[in-house]
Amino acid sequence: MRDAAALTSEESVLEAERWVSGWLGQAWLAAGIGERDPERQLCLEVIGRASSRPSPHGLSTVAALLRVAAPSEVSMLAGTVEILSAGQPLPSWSGAAAFEPVASWRAVDVWDSEHVLFIEYGGPVPHTLMVQIMLAGGVLVEKLALLEPGAAASWEQLRESHEVPMPIVECPVADTLAELAHALRSTDMTLPRQDDEDFVDLRALAWSRCRPYLPDWPDRPPLGETDRDQLLDDFAADATDLDGTVVRSLGEMFLDYGEGYMTSGPLCWSPAWVELFLTDWLPRKGVLDAEQRVALPDVLRRWIRFALRRRGVDLEWITPVVEAVDSCLPAFTEAFDDTAAWGPAKQIAAELASRGVDLSDKETVEDAVRGLNAERLARYLTGE
Repeated sequence: MRDAAALTSEESVLEAERWVSGWLGQAWLAAGIGERDPERQLCLEVIGRASSRPSPHGLSTVAALLRVAAPSEVSMLAGTVEILSAGQPLPSWSGAAAFEPVASWRAVDVWDSEHVLFIEYGGPVPHTLMVQIMLAGGVLVEKLALLEPGAAASWEQLRESHEVPMPIVECPVADTLAELAHALRSTDMTLPRQDDEDFVDLRALAWSRCRPYLPDWPDRPPLGETDRDQLLDDFAADATDLDGTVVRSLGEMFLDYGEGYMTSGPLCWSPAWVELFLTDWLPRKGVLDAEQRVALPDVLRRWIRFALRRRGVDLEWITPVVEAVDSCLPAFTEAFDDTAAWGPAKQIAAELASRGVDLSDKETVEDAVRGLNAERLARYLTGE
């Protein structure tokens, strides 16, 4: 409330929104994992203080909160503003209309692992909301910024020639705001919380702009069996100099990983996705026999070339992804051999493999798992 004294002389409604968004962001960032409504709690505390000790800066704080707080807080904030404004003037910016988007653009890198959104607003203070979203490892808003109007037009000029290409295209405003809302939702669910200073300061403001466009959780349909088989057949046809059984089994693993984890689709490999696959997912969840392990580096390089050519990526930008395999192999070797890091499913699969169970035979695996569970239960009951 002491900091709010500056609001009484502030003339820019955008600066008022930015100011209160920062305080809401700090409340969100500082909240414990079990706290469900830290921003609501802040609103309640501000209302209580402003009502018990009426002042111009107290009224300004509540009025600023009203512009960016969640819809669930609007009624009590609006009621408080009405009561407090009966005896003192509202700040000059409080009656400004909500900012309306007038255009938007989206830049996507060639690997579809990074999106940059530009949403331009008119109104009393024209400006552009810029959003950087990273998709490798999960959807995460990396940066938020308020820029001058027309910032999107300078995007291509600001990119260096050696940087990964990120062509920019104009998009429907509703689609861009829906993507922003989905990204904010995913970021809010990620722990530890995103603590970038600009993100924290502008998070509530960004939510206030895109919340009405929040989509249902996207549900990307899996590849049909025919398309999947054709993709694996085409890949195997490109690697006839290697053992076909090993190539296809590894190809199925890469495809399963891509469908299950890669945000933009199973063929959207990037250096970051290679690192996550080799140093995190495969050591924790993957099971490789001796032949697969020996062939893995070469087959993965071939799969990356195959997948990115399918997506039309230029060779210049396929090379860094392939080179990431060699960069990550030492870490993969160390992590893969660390049995303490194995997940439960991998531990069971390794146990079955050591008993000679054919892991590609679903019925045999199910029978073996039932037998393994019975053994473990018997040992538990007998205290062995």
